[in-house]
Amino acid sequence: MIDRENFLNLNILKKEDYTGSMDGMRYRLNKVEGEEGEVKLRVTVWPEPFCFDKTPEDKKTVKEFGFGEEGKMEAADWLNAQWKEMKK
Repeated sequence: MIDRENFLNLNILKKEDYTGSMDGMRYRLNKVEGEEGEVKLRVTVWPEPFCFDKTPEDKKTVKEFGFGEEGKMEAADWLNAQWKEMKK
């Protein structure tokens, strides 16, 4: 499970994508610009074993959050929920 309090420093995402894995689930977080120019935190999950670029799009699940501390906490909760769903 991801500890939402110590999950990620958002400054990392200002320059590069952040990837990780958790017991069979891989994930990527990146900063994107929304349709109206607002900054968003995009989170993508997919099953192992392949990297993001080698995984078919239909195996990926994507969700966007606000780019800030609240969005980071929501993203951590969503990642934990996705992990539980994959473990079923």
